[in-house]
Amino acid sequence: MEIKVLNTDKLKTFRSKLSTEMPLFGLFMKSLDPAFIEIAGLSGFDYVILDMEHGPISTDRLGDLIRAAAISGLISIVRVPETNEQAIGKALDLGACGIQIPQIKTADEAIKAVHLSKFYPKGERGVCRFVRAAGYSSIPGGKYFHESNESLLILQLEGKEALTNIDEILDVKDIDIFFIGPYDLSQSLGIPGDVKSPLVRNAMFSIISKAKQAGKAIGTFVDDMESAKYWVDAGIQYISYSVDVGIFYEACAAINASLQSLWV
Repeated sequence: MEIKVLNTDKLKTFRSKLSTEMPLFGLFMKSLDPAFIEIAGLSGFDYVILDMEHGPISTDRLGDLIRAAAISGLISIVRVPETNEQAIGKALDLGACGIQIPQIKTADEAIKAVHLSKFYPKGERGVCRFVRAAGYSSIPGGKYFHESNESLLILQLEGKEALTNIDEILDVKDIDIFFIGPYDLSQSLGIPGDVKSPLVRNAMFSIISKAKQAGKAIGTFVDDMESAKYWVDAGIQYISYSVDVGIFYEACAAINASLQSLWV
């Protein structure tokens, strides 16, 4: 029986869409309930970002969330808290389809991210075959190490220092998507939260233009449909729409408002 934890066919389809500049849509997930991940998959999203930076997800709960994503046909991306060997290695050992790393400011930090996320010859990720991603050692070592290097690597650019170093960062190889974090970028530019400011949008367009020239895919976060359309029209391919808890709140608030209106 062939064991296949990392769905390389689905990763190929994902990368194929990126190469044709077809937008891919996903959600940030802070919930610890695998059912919410399955629901996102059933609704037709392409991927979920399991948030270990700003969410309560711990390593012992992460495996079940990754399984739920796989069952429902989603690409599972884990946003780790930082460029940290243990955080990156554990997420990939659990079978995540990709890693998203925040606060990348320099080319050296981008290179370090590659080294910690990939096995030789691309990097120096810690080696252990007795993990879920390797079928708990049931997958032959050579096959596991080769296929694991197909996992996605997404780096977040979200500050003035990244803007200064953008050309050198974009030159780093083996990175699938450069993700612009608009909220942290707005803070770095002195206008925290004002993500629709011309100052923020012009900085984002500068990154997009340079990335397109370098043949790199770009992603960003949006939390309303107007922004989603705006950035899809601008050529961004990896659109992360809001957060599960925010979506649930908005749905509850809208339903409650409608119910309350019945008494008017």
